[in-house]
Amino acid sequence: MHSRIEVRATARHVDAVAWAAEVSVEFVNPLGKVMIVPAFWDGGQEWCARYVSDLTGIHRYRWIVNGVGNTGLGGRQGTIELVPAGLTALEERGRLRIGSNPRRLTYGDGAPFFWLGDTWWLGLVQREGWGLEEFRTLAADRVAKGFTVVQIVAGLYPDLPPCDLRGFNEAGHPWEAGYVRINPAYFDAADRRISALVEAGLTPCIVGAWGYHLPWMGIERMKQHWRHLVARWGSYPVIWCLAGEATMPYYLSEQREADARLQQQGWTEIGRYVRTTDPYCNLVTIHPCTGGRQDVEDESVLDIEMFGTGHGDWGSVPFHMQIVPAAYNRTPPMPAINAEVCYEGHMQSNWQNVQRFMFWTSLLSGTAGYTYGAGGIWQMNTHAQPHGPSPQGVTYENTPWDVAAQLPGARQLGLGKELLTRYPWQEIHPLPDSVEPRWNPDNYFLPYAAGIQDEVRLIYIPGRIYQWSGPLVKELKEGAVYRAMYFDPITGVEYDLGRVTARDGGWQAPNVPLAQDWILVVEHIQE
Repeated sequence: MHSRIEVRATARHVDAVAWAAEVSVEFVNPLGKVMIVPAFWDGGQEWCARYVSDLTGIHRYRWIVNGVGNTGLGGRQGTIELVPAGLTALEERGRLRIGSNPRRLTYGDGAPFFWLGDTWWLGLVQREGWGLEEFRTLAADRVAKGFTVVQIVAGLYPDLPPCDLRGFNEAGHPWEAGYVRINPAYFDAADRRISALVEAGLTPCIVGAWGYHLPWMGIERMKQHWRHLVARWGSYPVIWCLAGEATMPYYLSEQREADARLQQQGWTEIGRYVRTTDPYCNLVTIHPCTGGRQDVEDESVLDIEMFGTGHGDWGSVPFHMQIVPAAYNRTPPMPAINAEVCYEGHMQSNWQNVQRFMFWTSLLSGTAGYTYGAGGIWQMNTHAQPHGPSPQGVTYENTPWDVAAQLPGARQLGLGKELLTRYPWQEIHPLPDSVEPRWNPDNYFLPYAAGIQDEVRLIYIPGRIYQWSGPLVKELKEGAVYRAMYFDPITGVEYDLGRVTARDGGWQAPNVPLAQDWILVVEHIQE
């Protein structure tokens, strides 16, 4: 049983310098294990450290102060008693880890973790029609549809310049103008939303900042920002995402190449800093322009490789199918996540059929999960306050978040997750040559296959105009008996095809039931 506790102390004084002191608390558990936990300035003269442990009993602590500022905290010590406390079900499962298969994720308790993410970039803002109550409503909707992760930015947003009022929450901006000092009240309000995600069972993937904020803030201020995030939320089961579109310069930058170089070097340095600062060793990733490993100078700062494959509706498919298999095959292997592709309804396009195609082709090409997005949700439009134009002067969409939440693609991807998790899906891997015809760079709308050799085969058959013949399933165990079905990725309805036997290592599937895309499942059964 894990227990969390806050240790607070009042400083002698906190001035314009002392707030930035590196304050930590050294905890010693009943078995003598030491953990150094960063503390955060919580306004006024208050400092706080959040500590979680799976050991009850008496824990000792001591305050440590490094850097400038005479806070009067250094050396203070005491004891606390941790008693059994009912943390959330997500917290009890433990923070995410890399599985025995380095391309897959697990909970801390070893159970498989399926990443089905949603994109709430501006989820921490406050608008008329978007507050904590609405935040909880959307979280419940996503849990009901099978989502497990929410990507959310910690105040330094995409699509906005510094201190744009559209990025404020009820307590203002996360930093005072000019990045003079952090605004603890902003994060007090954000705390309630991050806690709401964890309570709902959604793992927060916390994006520290959009990449182009780094040249404005500088590396040292960005480290202070990240230290505050680690101190606030590191005790939760979170994923750290160093930056969004990490090496993309600001939209209107006049020195794009110089900014991109600075951002690649800077986010690598910050990645190392986050690793050494977080005592809970939460997994680290980065949201890239294209591929995460290319956006850092040293890929060892990453645990998860994110990639993005465009927003161009069906026009994104060739680039998508260039990037997805490459991410799976790259060495050393990492869990690969398609973190941004074709948000549903974005720019009045990318509808549910595109969502299914991108999801199934990603999963059957070896990714550890998939991140969905919807136009209207990523920027948190409301009926009363749509987000409005981007810096380039164009508004992407005015769809309110609650309307976008009901777009059908989200539920259809949840159905896909339900099907995949019926099987030991962590063992499922691409088997592209086990179906005929199969996709290729000359035709991306032919079948995609993955599975577990001799056990199960899952084949995605994209919708094709006036072509409804079933594929030839190859590389089956000769003479073995299988159960086959067509699974409707739109409704979840199953069409039983009965028992089939492999002949000459294959089986010819019948015509699909309707002219649309389908999942063909061929599962070995024991006689």
